[in-house]
Amino acid sequence: MLAKIEEYHESMIQDVLASATSRSLNYGEVFHELICEELVETGELSSNLTSAYFKHLVGRYPMEVAGYAYDEDRQILSVVVSEFFQEDHIETLTSKIIEQKMKRAMNFVKKSIEGLYRELEETSDSSSMAYFIYDKYQGKQINRIRLLLISDGKISRSYKEITLPALEDIQIETLIVDIEYLFNNYKAQNADTSFEVDINLPYLEVPTKTEKYRSYMTYINGDQLYDIYDKFGKKLLEQNVRTFLQFRGGINKGIRNTLEGAPEMFFAYNNGITATASALNLDINGRITKIHNLQIVNGGQTTSSIYAAKKIYKTDVSNVSVQMKISVVDSTENHSDFVAKVAEYANTQNKVNKSDFFSNSPFHKEFKAYSSKTWIPSNSQDRQRWFYERVRGEYLNEQSYLSKSEKKKFEKSFPRDKKIDKTILAKSEIAWLRKPNIVSKGGQESFANFAEHISNELEKNNLAITEGYYKDAISRVILFKCVEKTISDSQWFHGGFRANVVAYTISYLSHYIFIKKIYFNFTPIWEEQAVPKDLKELIENLAKNIFSVITEPPKGFGNPGQWTKKLSCWEFIKELDYELDIPSAYLLDKEQQSYILKEAKKTKKMDKGIEAQSFVIGVLIDKWKKLLDYYSQNSNRTSLKTNEYDILMKMATGKLDLPSEKQALILYKLYGIALDEGFILD
Repeated sequence: MLAKIEEYHESMIQDVLASATSRSLNYGEVFHELICEELVETGELSSNLTSAYFKHLVGRYPMEVAGYAYDEDRQILSVVVSEFFQEDHIETLTSKIIEQKMKRAMNFVKKSIEGLYRELEETSDSSSMAYFIYDKYQGKQINRIRLLLISDGKISRSYKEITLPALEDIQIETLIVDIEYLFNNYKAQNADTSFEVDINLPYLEVPTKTEKYRSYMTYINGDQLYDIYDKFGKKLLEQNVRTFLQFRGGINKGIRNTLEGAPEMFFAYNNGITATASALNLDINGRITKIHNLQIVNGGQTTSSIYAAKKIYKTDVSNVSVQMKISVVDSTENHSDFVAKVAEYANTQNKVNKSDFFSNSPFHKEFKAYSSKTWIPSNSQDRQRWFYERVRGEYLNEQSYLSKSEKKKFEKSFPRDKKIDKTILAKSEIAWLRKPNIVSKGGQESFANFAEHISNELEKNNLAITEGYYKDAISRVILFKCVEKTISDSQWFHGGFRANVVAYTISYLSHYIFIKKIYFNFTPIWEEQAVPKDLKELIENLAKNIFSVITEPPKGFGNPGQWTKKLSCWEFIKELDYELDIPSAYLLDKEQQSYILKEAKKTKKMDKGIEAQSFVIGVLIDKWKKLLDYYSQNSNRTSLKTNEYDILMKMATGKLDLPSEKQALILYKLYGIALDEGFILD
């Protein structure tokens, strides 16, 4: 991990420059997008974040905003404004700049409430944003307004926190996300410095007979639980999986009846909450006074219902007691994996999709492996590879202990413009899967949908993620970025709803091929690492048509920003029946596609067998003996087939010097199952 904020700043600026150049976007837009995605991941912003730029500095009430988000549960409107210095060194974010930016953002909110949307171009994203704020205010659905200033500068030491007066009865909060804030986020990586919950709870420590974690039993009353969620929101949700704790302001009927009719019985009737933490502060009176990095991994419906009962129905929840189990793991290195495992096993009795735990899916490991070993076609001696960044900051981390010459070599092999993260991968895949309305909802929705798709594919066939799939997926990312750049560079594009046009253009191309019952050949894109000219021209014409439709929605469908998020928009565009003259080089028939998939799976199967053999041979015989003892226990023996047990016994007794690929795969599987079940082989 990088130790200096200057190194982090330099890397971030380089990321912005590389992305802006490859996508034909201005630097400020890319900076805004990059930082906001991070804030969505950490829970500071809701996943429905929408970028919408508006700047009007004339008159007594200058206005400036870059985007907005709305938390439906807590009815919090977040408005984002940015100050991107784009300098090689870290600039000072002065009190004057902060005050100026916050007031401009607040002016926009006030003017929006007064009906600013009527004065703006109806098809612009700024009009959509202004109307959204107006509509929520008119419906009395704004309890709090948060103004966020994001910047690559560092807050001045002399800065004193700005306080803005309430808007009628609506509280105004401010948050400054400067380079120091971002650097601390990067360093934390889900460590106990993420956030702290001040609390006063009794506890009972439960003996665990292991040094890996500590466990505590406690109980929390309804008001305390309400206050914690009201303050921290989505930060309480496990960060490494999809947000399966869907707080929608809803309330379970049975829980509501108990809360209203017999609150004192809630403890007996409800299963309570399972939580994790990275540390607890305990006092001499046997009380928990502080919880570091609290994560609710099971008990979402309980929390949601109590919150909604008090928030919506004004129910008195002060007499409600909820049991809570807290598991604590101190190690920063193991914390994320520990939380994910607890989340998975705590939810095995509930209806939670496998995609909810997608961040721990083998997909990431396999996709990462292909990105590490698959070279890009090139005539040059300086060969390059794509870098798949599953976790934000991974690209940076891999260079943290390298010398200058080693860093140079690393960036030559993995250029910044060939770094992709799970968000862009999800968007490009979901767009090609013909779900542009999902992509229009943002990166988090796209990722959740992609997780479900991949989880289902892996469940059907664990050979689904092949080298061929990897190359095609990268080609779809190239296609996605090309469409984005093409639109940005076009004379007909006036700057609004670009992300929506990109998604619908790609989805229509995929739809056109799908209904013709043929397949797209991504090989030319992979070979060139770019979209060839003839295909690019076709895409630009299609995008122009899509743009004209999206920016002029039929009457009754609302503004473009909202319409494109609805399935009805996609159904409407599918019926337009554009004729696409796709060159034959990009098309495959069913037989060709079947052959390619079959060969790819055959190759992967062979690779997996060789990898398993290498692994198995490298494991010492003592570990195989321990594994045999484990599976010889009555409770574990029944899970093995007779031939599996025989192979393990031969390996553990030294009678199997060189296992075949088939035998190696069985041994590898048994080894992995034991580890997943918590058996320690070391």
